[in-house]
Amino acid sequence: MMNERIKLLAEQATTYIDPIANDGVCWAFNKEKFAQLIVAECAEVILKTFVVHNEIDAMHRIRDNVKQHFGVTE
Repeated sequence: MMNERIKLLAEQATTYIDPIANDGVCWAFNKEKFAQLIVAECAEVILKTFVVHNEIDAMHRIRDNVKQHFGVTE
């Protein structure tokens, strides 16, 4: 079962399209955007994790490594 945050990210990656021009299809799901949103959300969770002062640099490196691993530049 998906949590509400995943559902919201999926909605953000879905756009309405003209059904007449697209064989009756009304919605387009952008898988790449969805993946980018998830990775960005993971990076935010990493940065919001409580750490002691000397761990902050490590958290930034971990965030950057996660984003780089998935090719997310935002």
